Amino acid sequence: MKRVAIYTRVSTGDQNVGSQLCDLEQMAKQRGYEVVERYTDQISGTRCRRPGLDRLMADAAHARFDVVLTWACDRIARSTRHFLETLDTLNNLGIEFVSFREQLDTSGPLGRAVVTIIGVVAELERALIVERVRAGLRRARLEGQRLGRPPLHLDREAIARDRAHGYSLRQLSKMHRASRTSILRVLQQQSQQGGTA
Repeated sequence: MKRVAIYTRVSTGDQNVGSQLCDLEQMAKQRGYEVVERYTDQISGTRCRRPGLDRLMADAAHARFDVVLTWACDRIARSTRHFLETLDTLNNLGIEFVSFREQLDTSGPLGRAVVTIIGVVAELERALIVERVRAGLRRARLEGQRLGRPPLHLDREAIARDRAHGYSLRQLSKMHRASRTSILRVLQQQSQQGGTA
C-alpha cells in the first residue's frame, strides 16, 4: 500500500479546504492509498515560502510518503517556475505527484512523459537565465562598466612597516581595514619583491 500525503491550500480565511479534502480522501480510498499526513496552507499561491508546503517538502526529503496528492496544480504553486521546481524535486526523490482536477499522475507512462518534458523545460529555463546573465556581463564590459568589487587600495609600505614593528595580522587587518588574506597577500608580495631586489 502506497503512503500518501495530501496537500490542500486556500488563499483567504473565508475559504475552506473541506471540499478539497473530501475529494482527495475519496480518491486515496479508491486507489488503495494510506493517508499518512495532511498538509494545509491558508496563504496566497504566489508565495514560495509556505509553512505547510515547506513541511511537506522536508518530510518528502525524509521519505515519509510515496505520493503527494493535491486537488489542483495551482494549489502547489501559481508560478510555473515554482511548480516545475517542486515537481522536479519530488521526482528526484522518487515521489509520485497526483493532481485531482487535471488528472495528472506521474506514476503512469503519460505522467512520466510529462515529468520528462517538465525537466527539459526547467533545464532550458536555467540555461536561458545563465545566457541572459552572460549577455548582460558582455554588454556591461563593452560599455566600459567595471564589474565585481572595486579595487582595494592599500598602503603597502605602511603595512610592511607596521608588520616590522610587530603588529599581528589581526591588528594589521583592523588598522588598514582589509581582510587578513589581503594583508597576508601584500606582505608576501613585499617579501618576494625584497628577495628579487
